[in-house]
Parts: sequence; C-alpha cells; structure tokens
Amino acid sequence: MKRAPNTAAPGPAFTWWLRIRVMTVKELLQLSRDAVLIVFFIYGFTLDVYLAGSGVSLELTKAAVTVMDFDRTPASRELAYRFRPPTFDVDYSSTLQTDANDLLDRGEAMVVLDIPSRFQEKLITGEHTSVQIQVDAVNSALGLSAASYGSHIVKEFGLEQGLRRLGLSSSPDAVPGVKSEYRVWFNPDYNNAWFMSIAELLNIITLLAMLLPAMAMVREKERGTLEQLLVSPLSPFQIMFPKVLAMAFVILLGTAVNLFCILGPVFHVPMRGSLTLFFLVTALYVFATSGLGLFISTVSKSLGQAGLFTIVIYGPMVFLSGAWTPAEAMPPLMRPMMYVSPLAHYIDVSLGILLKGAGIGLLWDSISAIAVIGGILFGLGMWRLRRQFR
Repeated sequence: MKRAPNTAAPGPAFTWWLRIRVMTVKELLQLSRDAVLIVFFIYGFTLDVYLAGSGVSLELTKAAVTVMDFDRTPASRELAYRFRPPTFDVDYSSTLQTDANDLLDRGEAMVVLDIPSRFQEKLITGEHTSVQIQVDAVNSALGLSAASYGSHIVKEFGLEQGLRRLGLSSSPDAVPGVKSEYRVWFNPDYNNAWFMSIAELLNIITLLAMLLPAMAMVREKERGTLEQLLVSPLSPFQIMFPKVLAMAFVILLGTAVNLFCILGPVFHVPMRGSLTLFFLVTALYVFATSGLGLFISTVSKSLGQAGLFTIVIYGPMVFLSGAWTPAEAMPPLMRPMMYVSPLAHYIDVSLGILLKGAGIGLLWDSISAIAVIGGILFGLGMWRLRRQFR
C-alpha cells in the first residue's frame, strides 16, 4: 500500500522567512539596476577614501617661509637655515624692500621671518635682540602650528647662543633642566593617512546607511509599486525590513572591499583588533542609522528630497562626531548633542578596534550606546512608516 505524499503546507515561520528572502533579493536587483547609485557607491568606498587619506592632511608640510635678513651674517643665516623641510620651505629671493604684509596678503608666504640688522653683533656683545615672525593664520590650524614651530626654533637658537657666549656647550643638555620624554602609542610615525582614511570610510558608511534605505522606499512611492505591495500578503515589516537588510549587506560588502583593497594595501592601516568584531559593530551601526533613512523616506516625496534631507541630517552628525573637534573643546550647549550621535560612538569603537586592538571588554559602553540609540532611531523610523501604511 502506497503512502500518501506529504502535502502539508509550510509553517508560518518558513513562510515569513521566505518572504523576507524574496524581498531582500528584489531590493538587491533593484539596486543593481540603478547605475548612478552604483557609481556613487563604488566611488565612495574606493576613490573617495583614497583621496581623503592621501590628499587631506592636517600636518604642517612645506609651509612657505620668506626670510627678510637685514643682517646678512653667519648667525642670521644659521637661524634661517633651521626653518627647513619638510615642515618649512624657505625662500630667500624676496628683496629687503618687500613689505611682509604684501607677501602675506597675496598668499606668497605663510611665514615671514624678519631678522633685524646688528643681529649677530648684539648676540656677541650680550645685548637684547629679537626677531619677528609674522604668520598667515587664515587657516587657523596650520597657522597655529607654524607659529608654534617657529617660536620653538627661535627659542632653541637663542638658548644655544647664550650657552655659547658663556663658554659652555651649545647643547641644552649642558645646563640643569627638566627633560620631557613621551611615548607615542598606536601611531608612532604620526601617519595622518591612517586617521583620515578611516574617518572617511566611517563617514561614507553613515551616509549610505541613511541614503540607501530612504531612496529604496521613496523609489517605491515614485513608481507606484508601494500600493501593489500594500495589497499583497506582506506585512509592513516584511516590506520595510528587507530594504534595510539588503542595503546593510551591500554596505558591509563595500566596507570589506575598502579594508582589504584600500586601507590595508595602500595606507597600511595595521588593523590590530578583531575584524569580526568590527563587522558586527558595523552591521549594528548600519541598522541603527537606517532608522534615520526610514524616517527620511516618510517626509520625502521624491528622490531629490530624500537626498537633500539626508544631507541636512548627515552634516550635523559628522560635525558632532568628535572626528574634528573633541567633546571637551565644544561649547557646553553642543556637548550633550555629541553623545546622542551614534557616529561619535561608532568612531570610538572603530578606531579602538583598528588602531588600538581593543576588544569588547573595553568598548562595551560605546557598543551599548550604539545599540540603545539605534534601537530608538530604528523604532522611530518603523513607527512613522507604519503610520503611513495605515
């Protein structure tokens, strides 16, 4: 006697996951057909990070120095020689009649070193003498660095000349004093490309985590396919969550390509910590930030509006992330806003894993903050979309 075939219908759990899988594949196919978004995606995870790491620097390098030497003696030439590369780029071609303010106004010099006449004579006789350093501080960060380096050079030169006049060794170690020694951790070569490239990667992840889910949902509105989905057996969650899931997968894929093709081979970022932990935290952060993308889709009627709203939210997140200004340097009114930004905590975790080799034992507080803030943002976005579906 033959047994009847098992024709039992699949369970509700299997059906639920099958719908999630089919909708996720649908979102990936739709994304692959958007040529403009694909080009932007590839650019963001490759060329943009490369340009940030290799072309953007906060270090003072080859600052243009014009020396106005009114003494023209060995002492004045020795002082001017100390303003040398790679920090400074000295130019002696300017005539002594050139006004220093004109050089600074025209941008021909960032630093003007003015050495007065009788400079060497006063040093030998022990008379008081001084030099003037004028700095173009339009770029305040580089101007402050140039003024600091220049003051240190002149101070060290004056100390050596005073010791030489007293018949002692010209080395500062010849006199009693306090000597400071410091150790540089995590980036001993002061390689600015490590920080800049990682920061740009995190910024791109933040931007795409908001932009892709928002544009995926708004695209459904523009094409009129959202109404078709609403009359299908799919629940609102089964319509929204696959969009986030698909975009999270794509962002993680782009992050992996960037780590193993740009940060590692090009900039030699050490990646001292667990990459598995980094990808898990990145996935958590993408889901957290996608809540903002879902919220943006509820107030946008077109792809252009979604892009503009994303920029409006993305800009303050970057400036309040602590990547450019630490929390201690911010005004008291803005400081609490930084701690509610998920990007600030994500930067701490990412730098801790990639550069410091920190584990979850040291980073649990920042990871917990991402989870809590992300849960609130994701819940807010889902709540707004559910209200629209009703």
